[in-house]
Amino acid sequence: MARTQVSDADILAQIPAARRRARAGQPVAAEARFDRAGRCLRIGLTNGTVLSVPIDLVPPLRHATDRELAGVTVGVAGVSLRWERLDEDLGLSALAHLALGRGLLLRASGAAGGAARTTAKAQASRANGALGGRPRKADVPR
Repeated sequence: MARTQVSDADILAQIPAARRRARAGQPVAAEARFDRAGRCLRIGLTNGTVLSVPIDLVPPLRHATDRELAGVTVGVAGVSLRWERLDEDLGLSALAHLALGRGLLLRASGAAGGAARTTAKAQASRANGALGGRPRKADVPR
C-alpha cells in the first residue's frame, strides 16, 4: 500500500474544522463575570449552560475584594479562569467539583462509563448469559 504525503497546507486547512468539532464535543467557558449582588461567579459555557458558583465555596477567593473578583478572565482554551490581581487560576473542573461535590461528579462519571456500549461488554454479557447469568454475590456473614 502506497503512503500518501500530506502537505503542511493540508494539515493547516484542517485545523479550524478540528477546533470546531472539539468545541462542539466538550463545552468550555466562553465568558465569566463576578456577580456582586449574589457574590458569585457566573460562567457561560459554549453550549449555553451558565454555571453559578458562590464565592464562599471557593477557598482561594473567599477573602478577595469585589474589585479583585471583578477582574476575572477566561483562559486561552476556555478550561480555566484567571484573576491577575490575585495571581490565581482555577480550572472549570475544580469549580464544578466545589459547586457540585465530589460524590455527584463521581456518580455521574460512573453512570456515563456504565452506559457505554462496547464490544467487550457485549461479549462479557453473552458469556455470563451462557453460564446462567451474572454470578451471585457471595453471602458474607456479618
